[in-house]
Amino acid sequence: MQGMHEFVFTCRAADFVDRHLAEAGFTKDILVNVVADKSESEVTVTIKTSTVADFTCDICLVPVSRELSGSLQLGYVFGEPVDENQIVDDEYRFIDKKAEFIDLAEDVCEILLLSLPLKVTCISNPDCRLYGEVKKNKESQTEEKSSWHESLEKLKNKYR
Repeated sequence: MQGMHEFVFTCRAADFVDRHLAEAGFTKDILVNVVADKSESEVTVTIKTSTVADFTCDICLVPVSRELSGSLQLGYVFGEPVDENQIVDDEYRFIDKKAEFIDLAEDVCEILLLSLPLKVTCISNPDCRLYGEVKKNKESQTEEKSSWHESLEKLKNKYR
């Protein structure tokens, strides 16, 4: 039917066979919200995902959980592509007008994998807060540098 249609799914990483999402840290429920807007000539699909993933801190190896979310908008055009250049576009896909369903499993996996952070650090350990709060007045800090900080400083200077 034409118009807006909203679907909400809850799934687990194990539901995506051969995608290795569990190894990537997705161990909790994955919420997938799909909004499809169907017209006479196309279907526009917006996919939003949210979940909590489990990692280990890249610095101190403490277990860390992070909320992850992502989104993707796709257009499905009814009919066949006119030329080969139209086949390559990832955001617009062609679908038969008589199709009864659209398989979004691969797209959901892609959103989840692209939402993974490049660097994971824990918040509770002050030595691990690479991207923590910015101190307003750095000059007034009289913090002692630990041997860990000094070793990193030496390494950084060695490779400059």
